[in-house]
Amino acid sequence: MSRRCEFTGKGPMTGNNVSHAKNRTRRRFLPNLNDVTLVSDALGRSFKFRISASALRTVDHRGGLDAFLAKAKDAELSDAALKVKKDIAKAQAAA
Repeated sequence: MSRRCEFTGKGPMTGNNVSHAKNRTRRRFLPNLNDVTLVSDALGRSFKFRISASALRTVDHRGGLDAFLAKAKDAELSDAALKVKKDIAKAQAAA
């Protein structure tokens, strides 16, 4: 399982640990990923995703999974999230 957000594409970044004596050693900054279950109103079912805490706040801010995925760029979404986005679009077009 990769350390990458399924909604925003955030992944590990690299940088330096800097000591008081200015010695620099390489380190990794990992994204704050959480396993969450989100409910789609259009499909009437829940989906499990591994997303960052900031993406979860954005989902809440935009009004839920359906609204978030409608505005999300396809290039940033994982394959599973992209499939859910297309299913939601089909369900909303049929309704």
